[in-house]
Amino acid sequence: MKRACAQGLARRVSGSGRNSECRLLVPLDCSGTTAGSAVCTSPVSLWPAVGCEPRTPRGFTPEAVLANTSFFFSQFKEQRRRNAQVGFRASALRGSAAGRLHRCFHHPYQPLCPRCSFDIPRAPPRSQQPSRLPVPRRQTPSPGFPAPHGRRTWPGMDRETRVFAESHFRGLEGRLPSRVCPKLDRVDFIEKPDSFSYADFFKGYLLPNLPCVFSSAFTEDWGSRRLWVTPSGKPNFDYLLQNYGDVVVPVANCGVQEYNSNPKEHMPLRDYISYWKEYIQANYSSSRGCLYLKDWHLCRDFLAEGVFTLPIYFSSDWLNEYWDALDVDDYRFVYMGPTGTWSPFHADVFRSFSWSVNICGRKKWFFFPPGQEEALRDCHGGLPYDVTSPTLLDSRLYPMRDRCGPPLEVTQEAGEMVFVPSGWHHQVHNLEDTISINHNWVNGCNLANMWHFLQQELSAVQQEVIEWRDTMPDWHHHCQVIMKSCSGINFEEFYHFLKIIAERRLLLLAKGMSPGQVEGGEDTGLGPQQAAFDIGRIAEVLESVVAHPDFQRVDPSTFSPRPEVLLRQLEEL
Repeated sequence: MKRACAQGLARRVSGSGRNSECRLLVPLDCSGTTAGSAVCTSPVSLWPAVGCEPRTPRGFTPEAVLANTSFFFSQFKEQRRRNAQVGFRASALRGSAAGRLHRCFHHPYQPLCPRCSFDIPRAPPRSQQPSRLPVPRRQTPSPGFPAPHGRRTWPGMDRETRVFAESHFRGLEGRLPSRVCPKLDRVDFIEKPDSFSYADFFKGYLLPNLPCVFSSAFTEDWGSRRLWVTPSGKPNFDYLLQNYGDVVVPVANCGVQEYNSNPKEHMPLRDYISYWKEYIQANYSSSRGCLYLKDWHLCRDFLAEGVFTLPIYFSSDWLNEYWDALDVDDYRFVYMGPTGTWSPFHADVFRSFSWSVNICGRKKWFFFPPGQEEALRDCHGGLPYDVTSPTLLDSRLYPMRDRCGPPLEVTQEAGEMVFVPSGWHHQVHNLEDTISINHNWVNGCNLANMWHFLQQELSAVQQEVIEWRDTMPDWHHHCQVIMKSCSGINFEEFYHFLKIIAERRLLLLAKGMSPGQVEGGEDTGLGPQQAAFDIGRIAEVLESVVAHPDFQRVDPSTFSPRPEVLLRQLEEL
């Protein structure tokens, strides 16, 4: 893997994810500045350990906090930026939500976004978003991109599958689904679409929260696999330039570590493709670094005709259903990058599921089942930035490394589709020039994981400002404000998310429709059994939400209907 090496170790660490909190920043070199710019030619980047002592950052006065929570929040971000610049770890910043206070470069109009954090973004309506370069708009919706999706012939959840699923969750007895995973020594490969139903996937992989790989036969009719790829299997730069050249896209620099992620910039796609061509001609090296187009919201920006068809296995997608209803954002992404581009160690936004299809090229995946990431924490309690780094062999830095088993390794070929379960940490490397389409999604099977994650986020925020609990008026309210500012969602917003999905499912059952027929007349094929299952899962999580002490402190005037009323409606079914 070709990326810049540093003389010292700088690591943004967290409870999970590519954009988790910076608890400590150690000096990168003796001068306290970023060191090194040489390109490594070895497949493993070398980050030697350092022996510098951590330094506690300058603190904040209670008066600043009491004056204005927003001011405190901005000061907190500025302090984090300064700590990062001088190369010191902020040992006091132990939370996972308030620790992620850096500028998100995916969306210039919001502080954070889905792929660089674990949080739902809060974007303004499209009419209020900053202007982009002219984008060609296609008037004909395409199947699966974004919604409504085309009709499908596969049946969705049947009664037997629903009974099986409900029995599964009763058997968990309150345990998180993501924490109940059998040990695996390989990842299953699903070869034939004709012999693999929605029920097979739901029972065999979604419920037990296990990864799998679908063969290229599942995506052979996708327009992107024909149009975006040359006959030799390489990216079709001419087609991409002709159709999307003026679109502004987010680009990460894989050779620069910013906490445990990569800094980003925006540029027109034509400029990125120009860089990509030059990078190939220079034997995959450039003074600009190793740039990776990541998290391009192609669906959100404009309709694309025939790009892909949403697989029926992933049709129960509450996250994108919710954001489509609000018409402000989505969790559908396109990735493009040359050989050597990669994504650091992380778990996906909100403990969501995800799926990823290689339109062309090959990827190498490293999977760690839920819980194993705990053994990868360093001596300061942080997760690694790069699990292939030799620094993990240093028992002083990673004292629990021996307790972690080897990762599950998957090589994903062109056209193949990887299912990433909830809460599985992973790291991904492009072995060739690669284009992929990726979705994050939440549904009834991982909703409890999402709620558990939000409780952890609020607890982290509360710990960050615990010293002002007795002096700050409406301290609990300010914690919710801070949580929403840095996470994009708080308990009030989560209830709104549950309410939207619940009301849509209630309407479906009342009208005898399948979920996709709520609007637009299109059919997702999931059916009333899926809607009934969804309602049961929402009711179980909502009961926990209503009983949570911090949720009970939220202003009830913002809720319509009241959570208790909605819960009764769901439980009566």
